[in-house]
Amino acid sequence: MKKIGLFAAGVLFGTAGMKLLGSKDAKRAYAQTTAAALRAKDSVMTAVTAVREGADDVYAEAKAINAQRTEAETANVVEDTSAEEESQAE
Repeated sequence: MKKIGLFAAGVLFGTAGMKLLGSKDAKRAYAQTTAAALRAKDSVMTAVTAVREGADDVYAEAKAINAQRTEAETANVVEDTSAEEESQAE
């Protein structure tokens, strides 16, 4: 008897739950929650885009610094070899 009572209570709560979850108020709450999640997603994506743009700027600047450094090192090597060639010629 106890098992039958628990089963009946489960069916009753399940049916009531389905009606509650399918009501207009519940659907409105789902829509509001989904809208808030979409707004949060847009906000996060805006922040990610800003960070990505900043990282791209830093990356481009770092590449320019390395290119300048490579040019300076190449110029030093050329100057060193020309000085050695002059001293050997004398």
